[in-house]
Amino acid sequence: MKVLMVDVDGVLVNGRPADGLPFATDLERDLGLPLAPLQREFFKPYWPDIVTGREPIEPRLTAVLANIAPHIETETLLGYWFANDSRLDKRLLEDLAELRKGGVALYLATNQEHRRAAWLMSELGLATHFDDIFYSAKLGHRKPDQNFFRLATAKAGVEPHEIMFIDDAAENIEGARQFGWNAVHWTPGMTLENALSVLHPTRL
Repeated sequence: MKVLMVDVDGVLVNGRPADGLPFATDLERDLGLPLAPLQREFFKPYWPDIVTGREPIEPRLTAVLANIAPHIETETLLGYWFANDSRLDKRLLEDLAELRKGGVALYLATNQEHRRAAWLMSELGLATHFDDIFYSAKLGHRKPDQNFFRLATAKAGVEPHEIMFIDDAAENIEGARQFGWNAVHWTPGMTLENALSVLHPTRL
């Protein structure tokens, strides 16, 4: 293994910093915006294009908020979302740091739009822990599309069989395996040692 690709949401980042609950748990209480209309008017119709980089998030979100929550500024909602979806798995980060010391390159491989991807690397500080981030809006394809894995592999500069990948979505694991990555399905409570042992049972 020369490269370890790590998913973000559901693996490295899990909900609100205080309790791990979904970021929108108290959205209506805190900002006066129920989640249902946001899902219906914004995420359902526009997210596929936004998360694959075909359009930026701000214009669509601004227009939707003007209709369903005119009292909320776009930047206010984005800030609330990012801050409340940022609980890091510190044990995993520590284990990844040890792996990196051994010469393994670390990359994030994630479905993200441009704003949160940049926030994760800069504001949350993941740029100090990873060599780069490969994300759907930048690549133009989202996991489990084979093009995502093809482009990420090319950018990493290695062969598919030299890559290990951890992700919490079964469909992403299947897509990665089809491309030739060594993929492990990340489940709650798992550690990096557990994941490595799936591929190398004699490691422990």
